[in-house]
Amino acid sequence: MNESTLLLAKMMAPYLLVTGLGFFLSKDFYVRMLNESDRAHPVTINLSGMVHFFIGMAVILVHPLWGSLLEVIVSLMGIGFMLKGALLIAIPKVIMKSNNATVARLPKVGAGFLAMSAYLAYAAFFAA
Repeated sequence: MNESTLLLAKMMAPYLLVTGLGFFLSKDFYVRMLNESDRAHPVTINLSGMVHFFIGMAVILVHPLWGSLLEVIVSLMGIGFMLKGALLIAIPKVIMKSNNATVARLPKVGAGFLAMSAYLAYAAFFAA
């Protein structure tokens, strides 16, 4: 297995784990954050976009791999981070409004984060 794939998966798995757990353990916080996202300070939104964009671009630049399922997932996550960052910078109001629709799906999104974390952790730490 490619070393950059394993390294990135080992970084992404814990991130997805703690975020997914946060959606369940601190649900009220995330609901409030999503509901109030249209009132967030523009600098905060722009900085969030910059962070997402840079992380996504870093993954894309060091990981242009599409062979195994793990490689595809890592590459797609990089593209997803980059796209979210670009959209937060270019059309922040549209993206921030979409956050409100996520509130009802928060448990499903949290479960998805946990499932993806479990797969990445298994594939990167144990199956490799």
